[in-house]
Amino acid sequence: MGTMTTIQDFFRNDAFAAAAGVELLEVGNGYARARMEIRPLHLNGGGVCQGGAIFTLADLAFAVATNSHAQLTFSISSEIHIFKSERAGFLYAEARELFNHSRLSNCEVKITNERGEPVATFNGTGYRKDVPLPFEAVK
Repeated sequence: MGTMTTIQDFFRNDAFAAAAGVELLEVGNGYARARMEIRPLHLNGGGVCQGGAIFTLADLAFAVATNSHAQLTFSISSEIHIFKSERAGFLYAEARELFNHSRLSNCEVKITNERGEPVATFNGTGYRKDVPLPFEAVK
């Protein structure tokens, strides 16, 4: 008999987020917290963390929060607003699902630096497919 898959196990398969250094810290029902240490590979031509790296961090937190119900949910729309540039240290993303429906989900992600200062906000809408995921819904 195989071991039970968890949501954390499932999202270890997100190769892009893993390659970017995104770590999942906490999971709840419609909630996730993740972090990413800014490394040289994240820097843009201006020497600050590239917007796509910040988006990847936020998108992984969004994905975990919206998929916490064990129903496959894909992003259909997302936007990010970046307020502050960072060169080093950890960035944190905290995702909270604002709307949870059988077909649609909406999630807000707040991205902060190590001092808790706002760096960006991300808002995403997800579409739920008729595909159950191989883990128990997070309570």
